[in-house]
Amino acid sequence: LAVTFIGIFCIGSATEGEDFQFKQILGFALGIIVLIIFTLLSYKFVFKFYWLIYAATIVLLALVMVAGTTSKGAKRWIDLGFVQFQPSEIAKVFLIIFVATYLYKRRETLNTFAGVTLFAAMVFGLIFLEPDLSTTIVIFITFCAIMFLSGIHYKIVTGVIIISIPIVLVLGYYVSQPNNKILKGYQYLRIVGFFQEDNAKAKDLRYQQENSLLAIGSGGLTGKGLDNNDITSVKNGNLISESHTDFIFTIVGEELGFIGGAAVIILLLLIVLECFITGSRAPTYSGRLFCYGFGVLIGTQTLVNIAVATMLLPNTGVTLPFVSYGLTSLLSLYFGIGVVLNIGLQRTKAML
Repeated sequence: LAVTFIGIFCIGSATEGEDFQFKQILGFALGIIVLIIFTLLSYKFVFKFYWLIYAATIVLLALVMVAGTTSKGAKRWIDLGFVQFQPSEIAKVFLIIFVATYLYKRRETLNTFAGVTLFAAMVFGLIFLEPDLSTTIVIFITFCAIMFLSGIHYKIVTGVIIISIPIVLVLGYYVSQPNNKILKGYQYLRIVGFFQEDNAKAKDLRYQQENSLLAIGSGGLTGKGLDNNDITSVKNGNLISESHTDFIFTIVGEELGFIGGAAVIILLLLIVLECFITGSRAPTYSGRLFCYGFGVLIGTQTLVNIAVATMLLPNTGVTLPFVSYGLTSLLSLYFGIGVVLNIGLQRTKAML
């Protein structure tokens, strides 16, 4: 709740005169309802429908390809009239449910994981084709973490790592070449151009990251204050696009300073830790894997978003959990938190 409140105030400051703050407040209210429902509804009941949840994920992602709305070269949203729905956000949580339950059902033959990898790869592929490279990377890391934490024999983990290293090196070399068939032109420039100071086209893409870094630094200890009229503010100078979504941490750093930025990081870290603590005490294997996976998801997204805002990673569009604007993202996160809370309650009931 605390980190969402910070996000609402920062979104209002970043989009003064627009209705994004009101929509986020509405999303927050709906998120609380979703949170309460899935806190009280047994996660074991929800997880029974894991195949239906997986099918819904594939259908929604496929629907984006057919009837999705295109914005800035990417087709990631479905226009519902009153709001833009982004299936890839809910797909993150749905895939964690599917993988956790799939592994639970087959825990006796856990060392054969080709099936779950194939099903997960279909989700990765559909998201990548939108194209949404950043979300694909985040959800892939989450999947790998779940598999690692699931208890697979170390020999299999070692074998996968040994096989993956040359594949990653060859793939990395290939995508670093101009006109490769895997990355879009702007994706290539964002990744390769990040390391090429003399790349004129990539310099334009680095421009807002450089402004973001300066803005966060200019916030000092306590920041310039929300809704400020400082002419040196990157917000007031329109020097950063998507300041209410992908670069919301820039607004946090500039207007709330080091204290505000540290507060957001600490709050999100505490949420991740609570997910892992709840997972370690979960009454079932599937509940444990879900908590671990959801914690990794929040942690990975936080790390990537802040690393992009502080120019530690190439520019890629990932929202900051609970802080960035986005109704689908917010509702998905509160859905996941509701499931985690319910898993904690199930442990209490089991102890009683």
